[in-house]
Amino acid sequence: MASMIPCHKKKHVTQVKTDFAYHHKHVVKQQHTERKSSSHSLSQVHGHATEAMAEPAYTIPLFRQRTAEETEEYQRVSNNVGKGLVVIQEELHRMRMATKAQVESLAIKKEVRDMMTKRVELLDDHHKMPDFLLALRPHTVWEKTPIKLFCTVEGHPRPIVKWYKGGVPVDPLSAPGKYKIESKYGVHSLIISRCVVSDTAEYSAVATNQHGTATSKAKVVVKRPGGTGESSHLGLVPHLTEIHHSKLEVTLLDQFPVSFGVEGTSIKLVCTMVVVPDLPNVPPLAQWYRDDHLLKPSKLAEMSVGGGAAVLSLPHLAKDDEGLYTLRIFTKDGTAEHSAYLFVSDAAPSVAGAPGAPMSVKAYDINSDYVLVAWKPPNTVNEAPITGYFVDRCESGHDTWVQCNDAPVKVCKYPVHGLSLGHSYHFRVRAVNSAGISRASRKSDKVTALDAVENERLQVVKIEGRHDIVIKEDELEGYVTVPGEPTDVHASEIFKSYVVLSWTPPRPRGRAPMWFAIEKCIAGTGAWQQIIAAVKPHSPRYPVFDLQDGQKYQFRVYSVNMYGSSEASAPSEPIQKLDRDGVPSAPGQVVATRNTKSSVFVQWETPAHQKNLLGYYIDGRVAGSKDWFPCNHKPFRHNRFVVHGLIPGETYTFRVQAVNAFGLSEESQESSPLSVEPALGKGVEYATPSSPYGITMLNSDGSSITVAWRTPKHCGGSKVNAYYIDKRDADTLVWKEVNMSGVTDRVCTVDHLTDGTFYEFRIQAGNMAGVGLPSAPSAPMKCHAWTMHEPGPAYDLHFSEVRSHSLVLLWKAPLYTGASAVTGYLVDMAKKGSSEFVTLTHEAVSHRYLQVHDLHEGENYVFRVRAANASGVGKPSQLSDPVCAKALPGTKEIVAGVDEETGDIFLSFEACEICETSKFVWSKNYKPVGDCPRVTASTKGRTSRLTFTNPDKDDLGKYSAVVTDTDGVSSSHTLTEDALNTMLELSYNIRNPVVPLKHGLNYEVLEKGHVRFWVQAIKLSPSVSYRFIVNNKEVTSGEGHKISHDVATGIIQMTVDLFTRDNEGTYTVQIHDGKAKAQSSLVLVGDVFKAALKEAEFQRKEHIRKQGPHFSEYLSFTVAEDCTVMLVCKVANVKKETSFHWYKEDEEVVPETPPNVMSGAVALPLPLFSRKDHGVFKAVLSDDRGKDTSVYDISGQAFDDIINAIAHIAGASASDLVLQCTPEGIRLQCYMNYYTEEMRTAWKHKDSKIASSEKMRIGGTAEMAWMQICDPSDKEKGHYSIEISDGVSTYTKTFDLSGQAYTDAYEEYLRLKAAAFAEKNRGRVVGGLPDVVTIMEEKSLSLTCTVWGEPTPEVTWLKNEQEVTSNDHTKVVFEGGKFASLVINKVTPDDSGKYSINVRNKYGGEFVEITVSVYKHGEQIPEAKHARPAPAATTPVPAKTPTPTPKSPTPTPRHSVKSPTPASTPVPKSPTPTPKSPTPRSPAPKSPTPSRGVKSPTMSPTPRFMKSPTPPRK
Repeated sequence: MASMIPCHKKKHVTQVKTDFAYHHKHVVKQQHTERKSSSHSLSQVHGHATEAMAEPAYTIPLFRQRTAEETEEYQRVSNNVGKGLVVIQEELHRMRMATKAQVESLAIKKEVRDMMTKRVELLDDHHKMPDFLLALRPHTVWEKTPIKLFCTVEGHPRPIVKWYKGGVPVDPLSAPGKYKIESKYGVHSLIISRCVVSDTAEYSAVATNQHGTATSKAKVVVKRPGGTGESSHLGLVPHLTEIHHSKLEVTLLDQFPVSFGVEGTSIKLVCTMVVVPDLPNVPPLAQWYRDDHLLKPSKLAEMSVGGGAAVLSLPHLAKDDEGLYTLRIFTKDGTAEHSAYLFVSDAAPSVAGAPGAPMSVKAYDINSDYVLVAWKPPNTVNEAPITGYFVDRCESGHDTWVQCNDAPVKVCKYPVHGLSLGHSYHFRVRAVNSAGISRASRKSDKVTALDAVENERLQVVKIEGRHDIVIKEDELEGYVTVPGEPTDVHASEIFKSYVVLSWTPPRPRGRAPMWFAIEKCIAGTGAWQQIIAAVKPHSPRYPVFDLQDGQKYQFRVYSVNMYGSSEASAPSEPIQKLDRDGVPSAPGQVVATRNTKSSVFVQWETPAHQKNLLGYYIDGRVAGSKDWFPCNHKPFRHNRFVVHGLIPGETYTFRVQAVNAFGLSEESQESSPLSVEPALGKGVEYATPSSPYGITMLNSDGSSITVAWRTPKHCGGSKVNAYYIDKRDADTLVWKEVNMSGVTDRVCTVDHLTDGTFYEFRIQAGNMAGVGLPSAPSAPMKCHAWTMHEPGPAYDLHFSEVRSHSLVLLWKAPLYTGASAVTGYLVDMAKKGSSEFVTLTHEAVSHRYLQVHDLHEGENYVFRVRAANASGVGKPSQLSDPVCAKALPGTKEIVAGVDEETGDIFLSFEACEICETSKFVWSKNYKPVGDCPRVTASTKGRTSRLTFTNPDKDDLGKYSAVVTDTDGVSSSHTLTEDALNTMLELSYNIRNPVVPLKHGLNYEVLEKGHVRFWVQAIKLSPSVSYRFIVNNKEVTSGEGHKISHDVATGIIQMTVDLFTRDNEGTYTVQIHDGKAKAQSSLVLVGDVFKAALKEAEFQRKEHIRKQGPHFSEYLSFTVAEDCTVMLVCKVANVKKETSFHWYKEDEEVVPETPPNVMSGAVALPLPLFSRKDHGVFKAVLSDDRGKDTSVYDISGQAFDDIINAIAHIAGASASDLVLQCTPEGIRLQCYMNYYTEEMRTAWKHKDSKIASSEKMRIGGTAEMAWMQICDPSDKEKGHYSIEISDGVSTYTKTFDLSGQAYTDAYEEYLRLKAAAFAEKNRGRVVGGLPDVVTIMEEKSLSLTCTVWGEPTPEVTWLKNEQEVTSNDHTKVVFEGGKFASLVINKVTPDDSGKYSINVRNKYGGEFVEITVSVYKHGEQIPEAKHARPAPAATTPVPAKTPTPTPKSPTPTPRHSVKSPTPASTPVPKSPTPTPKSPTPRSPAPKSPTPSRGVKSPTMSPTPRFMKSPTPPRK
């Protein structure tokens, strides 16, 4: 190949030079034309300005009459503006003259070229210092207008001109697009594109050669128009001469790229530009187009021009917005345009698998109550096919959407009927498939329902050619009542889903409002049926849906108004609903060709049957994948399309579907697979590379200069294998070749130069296609020997691993080292366009790379490097290319791993983009590894692997990989010692394979007492082999042992049927699986073996036990919601004959409900559980097959657990504390489901625990816990609480016994205490009286009783409620204040009756009744219950004592006891109702009379564990 290079060089250099000459000639000609045009334009502007200055004085309109002060202000402003116009006129005249001079100077260019050789010879003989033939001139310009400073310099050697602003060098890179420095044919110019006030300064051009320096200076003044940024009176400033936008010179800079958006999001298309002159009030005219349709500003498309940019904002993206966007700007030379495609993909569906939203919804055939809505179907790639669409409508100004069709319509058209005349509507569409309903489309433009033929019914009559009279057709018809019949009934839309009828309205029609009636019949039958419309049709359109498939129908129409109906129209032709067209046929052959590194050009043959084609959908698929992806989301009209957004280097296939109103066609055949690479040479196999750039000087010794350059940005499709250098003196135009044969390095030393002479260089790059265009000439470089002690500049600055916040900068060492070796480097960084550099390295770094962190994502940066040695810091390198801190899409990092097959340790890197000429370059510590024997690099597709031969600590370091001929695809990975050790261990395991074990050898005891020894591997193959060794003896599967394995689970196991003491020892399993081996052992001796043996014996017994009836769950306890404790168990393997018995302490317990073993569960309730239930409970289950026993010991912790469970339920059910007063004190009570003293409860007063005492008594009943304050005082006031603990939680109830609550309680306590005292000391009958006395006449009756009272009570005897007094027959005795008696001598029947004793003192008393029955001798003893004397007995009755018999032989009812209570000390009512005597005597209440020896009811305190009367619980 090297031998072929000179031939390529020779062949293509001539061509390049010829092309360059032609191009140069064309450019000069074009410049001449442009300058003529510019001169003509300047003349026109000058003319306009002159006319503006010559206009008559400004006349103020009457409606703008001003005061004297306003007029004076206006004159002042006008004068200032007039002066400004004069300045503009002078400047325009000067620019015209300068431009004319430039144009005339170009006329002598031929003469200059003819004389150039002769001039060079003369100049070679004559040395001259620089001299300005044409010096700089001062300028005064308006803000935001351009300016050009130029001068002409002569001298030999050719001088170098540098520009300065205020003594500071002008750097075009500091403000890209603002400054432009040119040097052509001895004319040097500085162009400032957009002047601002800060550009006001003194500018100087400094020309230098080896013989001296010359300087030319000029003042530039930039003025701001009067009033800008200041307050001014509107209307006071006269208008300047209008500058039309077509006179502006516009240059597009940063143009918007191909963009991608998603439905529902927003996007901006921005194109920056330079406008000359840039006037704030005269922006350029910019128009935006989508698919060649002009866009207008709206809420969905916001446009702005100004500030050096044209912006199109799409705030609410929909697929309707997809298309080719074009920005067209009108300029002085015509138009400047830029186009790029915008792709809008579907938003996430509301239901997985639902289709995308339809698009391009529009309304057609608009009538007074009818419109036809049409739309485009969405693309379905991986979703289920679309089965139909729903159409929704919404009145303008409302947010409520109404669904128009009940069933999905299958075609992309739908007639909407029933609209209101004059109302405006929007429409939207939703697609339906088997998965669900799509998102709604973008709503249509507003549509107003109007009568389409209304305008046709108007006539305009002109009178005398000046006046128009509008006459309605109704007025010419005369007085018409009934309208005529419609005509031309036909079907305007025929589909399988519906038919739209159309007709011509009648003439005449009359003035009354008219509607239509429609009839149908099956064709040929004449059986007409009226079509019932939900809304009367007023327009000559009507959709019919309910037609039968396969039938042909005829229709006729009537016109109807308030006066009647017309005759029927002529019947229509037979109409049958069907889909006439259907979907198009599939497109033809699909061909994909390369376009760019991320796009492909796809074209295809149109379908044979297009059937009203709407466009095409293109789908793509990555090679090897089954899933297709949409390339466009809106039907594309043409049969060629550029698919963007592809992954560079990836291989794709494509297919196409045609689209019409009926849906999508069948897919076309797939295209051939195509790898995404840039197109080369516009159809040629290879193209020449682009120009190198960035030529910099690295060294000079007085006779040679060493230069370096940067690689071309585009290689042309093949590797750049040669560079060619040309040189020339800086003051000549003739280039001379430096090397006839190409050089491969980007550094070259050019020899045989003249000391002190300035030289320029240019470079050309060559590849297989030839030599490309030359680079731009370098800056002039002076050939003189470098003698400085500091090093020269570093060079070849490039980047690697560019990420959002970091990058790696690399460079090469300077060729000129200075007086001593280079010791380090300093790196400076600045933002693009800024001259403020920041030094990143506080100390010089010795290596030639630097990791830069803390960058801002999306920001552009430039870098420079300065080398340092012992003498100091050398000159900085050439600035690097600007780099944007942003990772390439799809960037991946280097990963370290171990090959699962070979065990090799490797680093792998997958490139996110690649091309055919790309190569992976691996480096260690940013030094290429090359052919290092320690590593081996291999590449497969887009992935490269660096494999370590014999890795050790010497291989530690930072490894990086760079992919050539890409946009900087690179990555790095630091190999640490820990990571290497981990991979070495894994590599050893792979190279020395072992069967990986998930679990080592282990054992478990199974049912029946069998013992299973098992080991589990992570993975086993079907060819695995193994053996078990017990105590150094191999065991095989046979009697007593079962050995097996399962490949799926990786388990190898051995089961010992009878495990005995002989099985103690060491167990080992050895596994062989291919080349892999594994061994695992288990030592089963000592305590471990004893535990296993015990468990095996237990399981054997359990197995035997379960052969008969047995407990599947042993005894345990549960606590019900009512706090009843239940001992429960579950039984199994039982039958009807199985018996079940409960025992406590070996004594059988017989529950109320016999246990039912057939239910599988048995329970023994223990109500009111307390310490009495301590003991051992036993359940016995038995039948003829065996017996099983379960024991539960309720003591110790078990008892505490039960109490805690009761406390948990009781505490949760506890009520709030309630107050109850008693004669002894104040009682606080807490009701709960159950209470027992064994529960852990605590009463507290003011957070201090209360102990039970005589003062504070604590107790409870089964339903409540209480605490009583005996004889309370003010000390007992305060906050009281009860805490119920279940061992885990504590339930607290509180009561505040203070304030009014305490006062009320204390008063109640005093009342009850007094009542109790009165009850205790009142008069009462202690005992001795019977309830009933039956006595024979002539006997003596003695009623004697003991009474008590303090003070001594008074005693009164009564008979039939009449007081009894003492006499001979009746004697009343009261002895010692204790004994009271009533003696009746010789009773007679008259003595029968009710006797009572009334015992009373000041605290109250008691009233006791006795029934006395006297019967005669010989009579039968009467029934006591009748309470009357018995008849005389016929037989004698033995004599009885005066005292009555203790008990009658027949039952007698008890008599009531009346206990009168003093009013001052009322006694609480008894809980039972009080019966009264049948013959009451006194108003005092009466209470039941107790039998003899029983006390009457008293107000004694409630005993412990007895519920006292309390208010009902809450």
